[in-house]
Amino acid sequence: MTALPPPDPICVRVNEAARMIGVGRTKLYELIAAGEVETVKLGKATRIITASLHDLVRRQRGAL
Repeated sequence: MTALPPPDPICVRVNEAARMIGVGRTKLYELIAAGEVETVKLGKATRIITASLHDLVRRQRGAL
């Protein structure tokens, strides 16, 4: 029996999201405040929706 690969995460912690797109936490929070990146609150924790990170990169590539 072969094991299925783990699914891609739907959301990630702030530090991981910043690392994924190669920016610091401060810049990521700026992007969140500007509405460029979508978040979700799970209790007290803020999580970054990974689809919004992919969308951000796509938009930035199109702006070149």
